[in-house]
Amino acid sequence: MRLGLNLGYSGSAMGMDLTLVQEADRLGFHSVWSAEAYGSDAVTPLTWVAARTERIRVGTAIMQIAGRTPVLTATTALTLDQLSGGRFLLGLGVSGPQVVEGWHGVPFGKPLARTREYVEIVRSVWRRERPVEFKGEYYQIPYRGADATGLGKPLKSILHGRPDIPIYLAAIGPKNVALAAEIADGLLPIFFSAQRMKVFREYLDAGFRAAGGGKSLASFDVAPTVAIVPGDDVDRCRAEIKPRLALYVGGMGARGKNFYNDLVTRYGYEGEARRIQDLYLAGKKEEAAAAVPDSLVDEIALCGPKERIRERLADWKSSGITTLICGAKSPEALRLMAELAL
Repeated sequence: MRLGLNLGYSGSAMGMDLTLVQEADRLGFHSVWSAEAYGSDAVTPLTWVAARTERIRVGTAIMQIAGRTPVLTATTALTLDQLSGGRFLLGLGVSGPQVVEGWHGVPFGKPLARTREYVEIVRSVWRRERPVEFKGEYYQIPYRGADATGLGKPLKSILHGRPDIPIYLAAIGPKNVALAAEIADGLLPIFFSAQRMKVFREYLDAGFRAAGGGKSLASFDVAPTVAIVPGDDVDRCRAEIKPRLALYVGGMGARGKNFYNDLVTRYGYEGEARRIQDLYLAGKKEEAAAAVPDSLVDEIALCGPKERIRERLADWKSSGITTLICGAKSPEALRLMAELAL
């Protein structure tokens, strides 16, 4: 099992613990991943990281599909891949309606159809087999709408690069997971439970069948981000994780349209998920965090003393995942994971 490091996205000020990234590079971590929501972008931090590291791969978890045209994403990936010496990993995601429509100002639409078109265009840019032409529900290249000038012409990327840069899709819903298995090289699931791989396996296998050609988990990277909080007091470690879980399960989306709430419900926490959401949407954020079950934290995170983490890490090693992306904040946590997993 390989290890990665998740940098997350900014708060009100942009900063980065570069020594943490460099320690991950020194320890032999496979990859470091950036993110974006509605603040810092996912690409700029990786250029900073790539210039100051030697071996570690740099990936986006994720670049928001609604925020960029597929051609811009393709050329951004080519550029950073070449500048980093072939270390770039492209992680894509649709985000949710609140961000897509509230921040990017475009319709949420049909995320599966949009993602399929997007990936197809990105790969066509990389292949450089011919000038890019595409006519889909969401993207037209060249643009032929009623307000077009008529002067657009198919173009081919000036920059030559790797046609097989790995593409990862962020997905937790059944249809999204199946799509990732079908058209991508890897899956970036949030709040993944090592005990519930069967929740994902059915849809992964459906996607592999749709892809054909013998595609399977043997050639596919399941790469969840897992919070790592070492410490002697297990309850205190869990308490560091619960507010973020409450935010996503309770507040990331509207009632009835919250993908994270749906995921926790599929894990068997239907009543708890409803209570967390009720409290969070009522403005009772601390109570919502307190309502997060200890057992849920233990499923999706690694926390507590070294021996406890070692014991629980066995579930992750046997679950079928190939890359464990550490949500860790200290060099000590990285060293612990390197000792236990590498």
